[in-house]
Amino acid sequence: MPHAAAHRERIIKMIRTVLKIDGMMCGMCESHINDCIRRNFAVKKVSSSHTKGETVILSETEPDMAKLKAVIAETGYELRNIKSEPVTEKPGLFNLFKKK
Repeated sequence: MPHAAAHRERIIKMIRTVLKIDGMMCGMCESHINDCIRRNFAVKKVSSSHTKGETVILSETEPDMAKLKAVIAETGYELRNIKSEPVTEKPGLFNLFKKK
């Protein structure tokens, strides 16, 4: 199995975008934002937290910032800040959302 070592060392390169959003008050608010993001962007994963006031998007490419602002504004929530950074992790989506 000469390829087994190479497979274990495979690296996933993604973009992690964190949105700071005002106005989310509950789980339904989180769901509303997540659905909006999924409808408008090609994402691998999206997760929102009303207690943290943030949404984390995992995607292969950086989302269009102007479009993010526009679609969030249409939901009635207020987008306060956007931060994108590349993440390089070993396979497994759980590794991609660890705090750094």
